[in-house]
Amino acid sequence: MDKPTMHMLSVQEKGGETKKLNQYVAAVAASIGAVAAGTILAWTSPALPQLEPPQNTTTNLTEIDIFFLNETSKDNVSDVLVNALGQPADFLLNTRDSSLVSSILAIGAAISALPVGFSAERFGRRPTILMLALPFLLNWLLTIFANGSGMLIAARFFAGLGTGGICVCAPMYIGEVAETSIRGSLGSFFQLFLTVGILFTFVVGGWTHWRTLSIISAVFPVLLIAVFWWMPETPQYLLGKNRRRDAERSLRWLRGPLADLSGELEEMQKDVDTASRQSAGILSMVTNRAPLMALICSLGLMFFQQFSGINAVIFYTNNIFQSAGSNIPPVIATIIVGVVQTIATYISSLLIEKAGRRILLLQSCIIMGICLIVLGTYFKLQESGANVGTFGWLPLICLVLFIVSFSLGFGPIPWMMMSELFAVEFRGTASGIAVITNWCLVFIVTLCFPLLKDMIGIYSCFWVFSGFMIICVFFVFFLIPETKGKTVSQIQTILGGKRA
Repeated sequence: MDKPTMHMLSVQEKGGETKKLNQYVAAVAASIGAVAAGTILAWTSPALPQLEPPQNTTTNLTEIDIFFLNETSKDNVSDVLVNALGQPADFLLNTRDSSLVSSILAIGAAISALPVGFSAERFGRRPTILMLALPFLLNWLLTIFANGSGMLIAARFFAGLGTGGICVCAPMYIGEVAETSIRGSLGSFFQLFLTVGILFTFVVGGWTHWRTLSIISAVFPVLLIAVFWWMPETPQYLLGKNRRRDAERSLRWLRGPLADLSGELEEMQKDVDTASRQSAGILSMVTNRAPLMALICSLGLMFFQQFSGINAVIFYTNNIFQSAGSNIPPVIATIIVGVVQTIATYISSLLIEKAGRRILLLQSCIIMGICLIVLGTYFKLQESGANVGTFGWLPLICLVLFIVSFSLGFGPIPWMMMSELFAVEFRGTASGIAVITNWCLVFIVTLCFPLLKDMIGIYSCFWVFSGFMIICVFFVFFLIPETKGKTVSQIQTILGGKRA
């Protein structure tokens, strides 16, 4: 019988069973930041079409003409051009500005990740998360009052700072407040609430003006402050700062008034004491086996998350619906994808403590790989002039299977394992490095995918991504440890090449 099971039995024998409600409350409170990030990530989908000149109104205008109208005739633009909702536009974006509005988010996210990791280690997880509400609010204020492309670009940069930061700190906080038996379920909350924010934006933004959408979305950073203000700091951080009494109070609130905290508190203290005796620098991380393996696993999961082809499949959603003979409007198709993703991520939160991390990751890369091969073959046959009308339903089935499989595995698990794999002393820095890597990969894939599609065709892109999924199967099978039901010290022992 392993140590966590023995400890749980001893707790129950003493009548000191832990209560889980407050742990769920703390995880939900931190995950409001993920909802805020989700609204920011999805904002460009409904908003940019409203800010770009419609094709039928600009048939005889060159890009230079549109730029001239935007930059020198702002007072008269609304008389000449309208937005995608058919309403007079305050200003419109040319191709260059639209591209900057879309891409600068990733740059801001990459810049903020490492400093936020350092801040979480020095000042605490709780104040750092509260501080991240400020760039979120700045983004929405600049967006709501934007009078040109410059303010929108600045807004999206601040949005990136907040989004990159919350990707570091929220999973870290959730992982530290959760007890071992529900750490996986609570850890998947970050991705679940992210998809909720994305779906919310798709639904509201599909039928509202972009300023109205921005005003509504600005509620979430305020809600983050209002709710998370009352949450405790993590016991691990407090123990690391020699605040044992505060750590005990925090753990008491999280586990309930009748819980026997002695065993868990001592285990945490042991981990913190071990951490304090070791150097926590980047050099130490890459020269010791356990933290190095944790870094390789975390960065590998982030790499395969982005090179799974998720962005390519979602980008091609409308084409897939059309191939199935559907006349569903693009707005509705996007919402359907968002609903499927949210439901599947919720199911993942229920399964993750029963099935384990490895099996969900393995099913994810295998099923996604098969779907990508089928999609590539279908669109290759379609481009070759073959009659594929009879099988129009096939890419739609692949789309749904792909999104469900991604949402069960590679959607939530890389974020959750980012905080599970690292010892306390490396967690802030390593999480920052992982998030920087993730956002750099987002930027690369987003930039290169359209170019690659034009060069080799969409079908070849799908096959390239399927190749990465085949490699991923071996990566997960041979390198990723099962962390279900294991304590921090047990995970470090496994990563160090020893039996737990």
